[in-house]
Amino acid sequence: MDRPNTTPLIIQKQNISEELVKYIKQQIIGGELNPGDRIVETKLARELGVSQTPVREAIRHLHGEGIITIVPNKGPMVRTLDMKDVFEIYSVRSMLEGLAIRLATRNATDEQIAELESFYEQMKRKLHDDSVKFLLHDSSHIHRTIIEMSNHTRLISMYQSISFQISLVNRLLGTKSTKRKEVDEHLELIEALKRRDPDHAEETMRRHIFRSYREFVQLNEQKEQPVEYDEKLWL
Repeated sequence: MDRPNTTPLIIQKQNISEELVKYIKQQIIGGELNPGDRIVETKLARELGVSQTPVREAIRHLHGEGIITIVPNKGPMVRTLDMKDVFEIYSVRSMLEGLAIRLATRNATDEQIAELESFYEQMKRKLHDDSVKFLLHDSSHIHRTIIEMSNHTRLISMYQSISFQISLVNRLLGTKSTKRKEVDEHLELIEALKRRDPDHAEETMRRHIFRSYREFVQLNEQKEQPVEYDEKLWL
């Protein structure tokens, strides 16, 4: 199954709480912890062989990031994303990644684009590998690489600040997506880079992300109404 390695981290004494933050995030992205699940501090501390103090520090940090919510009489729980959260994540992605690919068409070298195209070809070959269930990791790699290709320090930093939330939404949607669909839909990004037309590339990326948002809405339309579904806002 194609998903992040969730093997427990080797806890370093000098930064236990930081390692715990990484570990809990891995558990969430890997599906061991799901939105709405409780995090029992004593149980986690016992399982990892640490005291409760760094566990509490990690929980406070994750609460500050909006990943964990503290529920009265229940304690810390993995935050459940509502449609407002999802709209905000996708709309910010649309702006950041639209600008990123626009800059990448100008700043990326031919070698960088060829390397990403080579990665995409390897991704295609996984279509016929039954041991690979999803291509979410590969799709995410393409997006992260385009962000790096922008060579825009502040844009990269802003993207990294919401990268976990993006990964969580991708995880919730990605398990519903077929490998064929992931391959087909990411070809347009490779082709847009090779074309080196900034306007076309930005529009392609923003449509690409809006399509993902629309799919997420359709999967959850019986639970909640979308916050904003007007395509003009995205393009």
